[in-house]
Amino acid sequence: MYRNHFIAPSADSVQQSRSEAGRWLKSLREGAGMSQKQLAQAVGFEYYTFISQLESGRGRLPQGQYMAFSQALNVPLREFVKTMTRYYDPITYYALFESEELPASTSGETAGRDDLAARLERLEALVANKNN
Repeated sequence: MYRNHFIAPSADSVQQSRSEAGRWLKSLREGAGMSQKQLAQAVGFEYYTFISQLESGRGRLPQGQYMAFSQALNVPLREFVKTMTRYYDPITYYALFESEELPASTSGETAGRDDLAARLERLEALVANKNN
């Protein structure tokens, strides 16, 4: 059975992930030879200060802007979305992209369950171990 709880990330881990995303975005922008103002204009933002907030980890890029950013920074959309998901939503990232690499359950409870339920159990165990 699926568990009826949600493991919320700590405020520190959220901030750390946003800071890492910001550093990644900054490296892409600098690699493209763009200023914050130029990137803001390229993605349709009126003010470059939002770019500054993203790069410093004080903001979160809305998903609706992923395509504009990937195009402006010349990064394939799939790579851009995958990387942003890793920073902003690590549980979804692991479920979609690394579920085959999760440690196998050591309990016999998964016997006879469908593959999805077993994967969910392994994912929850991984997340619980990371939060301890």
